[in-house]
Amino acid sequence: MDEVIKIVNDIKAGNIKPIYFLMGEEPYYIDKLSDYIEENILSEDEKGFNQTVMYGRDVSVEDIVSTAKRYPMMAERQVVIVKEAQDLTKTIDRLESYAENPMPSTVLVFCYKYKTLDKRKKVTKLLAKSGVVYESKKLYENQVGDWIKRVLSGKKYAIEPKAAAMLVEFLGTDLSKINNELEKLQIILPKGSTISPKDIEENIGFSKDFNVFELRKAIGERNQLKAYTIAENFANNPKDNPMVVTTSLVFGFFVQLLKYHGLKDKNPKNVAAVLGVNPFFLKEYDVAIRNYPMRKVSQIVASLREIDVKSKGVGANALSNADLLKEMLYHIFN
Repeated sequence: MDEVIKIVNDIKAGNIKPIYFLMGEEPYYIDKLSDYIEENILSEDEKGFNQTVMYGRDVSVEDIVSTAKRYPMMAERQVVIVKEAQDLTKTIDRLESYAENPMPSTVLVFCYKYKTLDKRKKVTKLLAKSGVVYESKKLYENQVGDWIKRVLSGKKYAIEPKAAAMLVEFLGTDLSKINNELEKLQIILPKGSTISPKDIEENIGFSKDFNVFELRKAIGERNQLKAYTIAENFANNPKDNPMVVTTSLVFGFFVQLLKYHGLKDKNPKNVAAVLGVNPFFLKEYDVAIRNYPMRKVSQIVASLREIDVKSKGVGANALSNADLLKEMLYHIFN
């Protein structure tokens, strides 16, 4: 995020580069930077003649270079944005000559999503020398909660740790999806609000009581009644709670417990870093390792592997989700 802020601040200060090559596994910041350039470099009057949006699947590198070499009409600059530029992967090296001597009056933007250029290649070095090469890296799951807090803080909102965990639990690390949901909440809630699990449940649709997050907590506490109640809800709502996803997340929880048992340094900061969890939730892991000795955790991990295979229909076509959930909990609690 800091690199994105620097690029935006440079543009605001008038330090505008002739080339912006935006690449990487995380499309969120690529879109944000591209949108900022599209909306802010030129005035509304200048955009009609001097702003061009192209798509990688529809054009060649030669087409892009030809457009980039045009002079602006009644403006200081023209902006050329190439979206889905990853479709030009096989021919991107043809940019070398233009990158070596770009038009100073053109701002050429490439949105090269889900891939990166080899930094050792000549074209990458030339692009970086003449302009900006920005890599948008995918966040790890344990980093997304902090990202949510930073985004909301910048817009005068806060969020409870459990509410942030619910968003990550159900939307994964897709920042665009998470941001869309956060924007919905910002429309509903006044500035200065702290987003709670109840807000998530009422406005986004994730149940604060019946979700994998709560199932794992109940399992960790050995609260069998609560765990079986949640499992029954899952069985009655299989579309919202796919068995494959449930098994995967419970399996991940016990793998984390296995790592925790094996740690020599059980300092909370180190544990949170190794397990990849928010320190706020460490007390739940502390409860779980007391309830599940290392040998039992190893047995559960082996059992969950078998449940996972069955959930994918291998050798268990006759078993329903309800039966698989009961079998999973039986192996955990017995």
